[in-house]
Amino acid sequence: MATCMNVTLWRRLACLCRSRRVVQVSVCDVHSSRAEDETYFGFEKVSAAEKSEQVYQVFERVAKTYDLMNDAMTLGVHRLWKDYLLHKMNPYPGTQLLDVAGGTGDIAVRFINYVRAQRDRQLRRQLKSKQDLSWQEIADRYQQGDTGSLGGSQAVICDINKEMLKVGKRKALDLGTSEGLSWVVGNAEELPFMDDKFDFYTVAFGIRNVTHIEQALQEAYRVLKPGGQFLCMEFSSVTNPLTSRLYDLYSFQVIPVIGEVIAGDWKSYQYLVESIRRFPAQEEFKEMIEDAGFHKVTYSNLTSGVVAIHSGFKL
Repeated sequence: MATCMNVTLWRRLACLCRSRRVVQVSVCDVHSSRAEDETYFGFEKVSAAEKSEQVYQVFERVAKTYDLMNDAMTLGVHRLWKDYLLHKMNPYPGTQLLDVAGGTGDIAVRFINYVRAQRDRQLRRQLKSKQDLSWQEIADRYQQGDTGSLGGSQAVICDINKEMLKVGKRKALDLGTSEGLSWVVGNAEELPFMDDKFDFYTVAFGIRNVTHIEQALQEAYRVLKPGGQFLCMEFSSVTNPLTSRLYDLYSFQVIPVIGEVIAGDWKSYQYLVESIRRFPAQEEFKEMIEDAGFHKVTYSNLTSGVVAIHSGFKL
């Protein structure tokens, strides 16, 4: 009898231990899940959901003064950086651009202007080659091949923040450059577009604000056509030690003050400065782009690495 009772007791203890082990594993899984869900909002550790909401609020607050602050913070140099990006892209008439986190449309408007200039040069070359044709023949040929001043090109500005898009639309209308532009509310981590749709994917000073950068890179790869190019311009790691010290001093001591004076918002620009320091350095980000499937990945440093332009191709 005693032996039977001991066996029964040991069986119960074994069952209890197994149930406790199951509980312990499930608790560990929860902690692991929570750890994976943690990220950074500037230097502050937050949940992924909190970051997404806080970043949205930042850009909602700064939308109306966003372009003015870009000029003030960079002394206008951001315009030269963006012009360089377009020359590196060198789009031709008929190509399709997706500009993610494109808010106020700086890159997309430059794309449209660049393509229009290319189209004008293309038409002038065609006209020179037709000097021996009659005016009727020239008119007929233009009518047959007419695809508008952009040659069929379109630029889609995709941004998660409605207020930024609203400001961008208004600016494009004021500049008279709304032709060829489309504005779409969308998340970089889950783009509302079909596979293999665009020739170019650009993201300028926006990818560091994405909660899951790897997912955004995978989405970039998905929506690009085979042969399409990924171009990312982002603040990066300064290569010169002296420049780095001066840059840190300017970033932490001056930029938030400019934000307070111009936008009445110290906190948002403190976050923007901190988010730059949290972003991966050039080589690390290059590896992330390659891990997403891109080939021939390179980067170019501008202003001693204050900004880097990363490029990759979907082959």
